[in-house]
Amino acid sequence: MSQMTIAMQWHDWLALFGQYLLLSLLSISGAITTVPDMHRYLVTQHGWLTDAQFSSSVAIAQAAPGPNVLFVALMGWNVGLNAGGGIGAGPGAWLLGFFGLLVTMVGIMLPSTTLTYLATRWGHRNRDRRGVRAFKQGMAPVVVGLLIATGWVLAAGNHAGDAPAWHLWLLTAVAALIVWRTRVHLLWLLGAGALLGAVGFV
Repeated sequence: MSQMTIAMQWHDWLALFGQYLLLSLLSISGAITTVPDMHRYLVTQHGWLTDAQFSSSVAIAQAAPGPNVLFVALMGWNVGLNAGGGIGAGPGAWLLGFFGLLVTMVGIMLPSTTLTYLATRWGHRNRDRRGVRAFKQGMAPVVVGLLIATGWVLAAGNHAGDAPAWHLWLLTAVAALIVWRTRVHLLWLLGAGALLGAVGFV
């Protein structure tokens, strides 16, 4: 994963924390649905991460065992490392990496877990109300749209020089169709992706 060096002041860390607090409240059906806005903020707007670091953070965390939200920790870690001069810069950079990890993870977890706890208790007490049932059904298309946007942002980061890598777009479309129309387990698709990467296709 390529490294870069960035300069961050205390107000930048505070802004990063605030951004993740806001994204936490938008993370319907999981933090993965907020990936497009994370990309806009971290890569496009501020340049704190490269496209490769961003995509790798998501890919590594999704392939590894553990909670879905771990990609947020990797993004924070990479921002901290970049602010410290890269992984080869020594313990100071590693400490900034851990600080970035804490900033993003506390930011993404605190509001959503608090709201989820309170809303779940209220929703359970009022589960038979028409409004509660309608809300649950209405959220389904929102979640699907957010997941499609996430896939689009991750696929858009794939380029061969200045031209888009069309074979990767085709692979993305095929994988989406397989997930949508078949019962093939996702681990088989992850294994196929690893194999295609090993032979140099992706």
